[in-house]
Amino acid sequence: MNIKLPELKIGELIAKIPIIQGGMGVGISRSGLASAVANEGGIGVISSVGLGVVQSTTSKKDRAANLNALRYEIREVKKKTNGIVGINIMVALSDYDDLVKIAIEEKADILFLGAGMPLKIPGGIDLDTLRKQTTKIGVIVSSARAASLIFRTWSRKFNHVPDAVVVEGPEAGGHLGFSREQLEDKKQTLENILPAVIEMIKPFEEQFGKKIPIIAGGGIFTGEDIYKIMELGADGVQMGTRFVATHECDASPAFKQQYVDCTKEDIVIIDSPLGLPGRAIANTYLKDVMKGKKIPFSCPWKCLRTCDYKTAPYCIAEALTNACVGLMDHGFAFSGSNAYLIDTIVSVKELIETLIAEFTAAAEKALQLEPELNPTVSHT
Repeated sequence: MNIKLPELKIGELIAKIPIIQGGMGVGISRSGLASAVANEGGIGVISSVGLGVVQSTTSKKDRAANLNALRYEIREVKKKTNGIVGINIMVALSDYDDLVKIAIEEKADILFLGAGMPLKIPGGIDLDTLRKQTTKIGVIVSSARAASLIFRTWSRKFNHVPDAVVVEGPEAGGHLGFSREQLEDKKQTLENILPAVIEMIKPFEEQFGKKIPIIAGGGIFTGEDIYKIMELGADGVQMGTRFVATHECDASPAFKQQYVDCTKEDIVIIDSPLGLPGRAIANTYLKDVMKGKKIPFSCPWKCLRTCDYKTAPYCIAEALTNACVGLMDHGFAFSGSNAYLIDTIVSVKELIETLIAEFTAAAEKALQLEPELNPTVSHT
């Protein structure tokens, strides 16, 4: 019996394997990494955050540079792959609407909207365009409550709902949609959050006559993890941390080495200048900040709506940009909770093959134990 990972279908988009590479800014996931994942049958994702600073064609730190850089990356990725590529766009960005508009103009396959509540029509596009455009829209949430608010608002105001939902659990990297108290709550797990989101979405699937896939992310590290979360009803998974430790990742070697070298104790929760907790790898820069050191900076343009640059102890955009290009003494790396398990850099192809093999082994083991209970995998 040949056990296969199921396909992931988002409307007319069909990914051969149900793995979405998480969007990682600033500059960590660009056209290089996204195209490599797409070429292996998954969904590659470009992060739109801070591209104007790290993208090689420009050094300007302004809104126009960021928008031009996103357009450039989308065109570059289309030269490298015919696979599915998405764009991750933070709702909290001050140029959010412009980024969405460009991504749609450039015919990105799908947008993943997170770090805020996308309660209005993204990009200022009209209702008719929203319903007819080929670009799919996925929303990133951390609770059934958040998903419900988005879907009820879209249904009522636009007679339309998003095409996919990414549920990010508390073990994810970067900025987190949880309070520090929630992060300490043992009941706040992806496994507990996911079923509630699945149930919440069902009425909207019936109302709008379409399948709305649920993608689970945050702490998923192995193929066995993929199998277990899909057995709980997820249609696919989002993985970010594992893809940093690949040759094709767009970050510098020094950035990737932080993942290889870190220990479990190095992975910490920080208070971001955005007013959100975040998960990162502690280094000298972060340790100084956590001790109360202020790092002076100027703000050429207010890139994040929620950042009070006048009182912020450091510029998070500058710190993440420095880290991306390898200046680790002047920045730091976000990561998921399992980054310490990484011990080597591999190719995207090798990583995908490993995940598939691990998934298959987990599925075969489950079949041996309970042959009648195995709805996730496809059998040929």
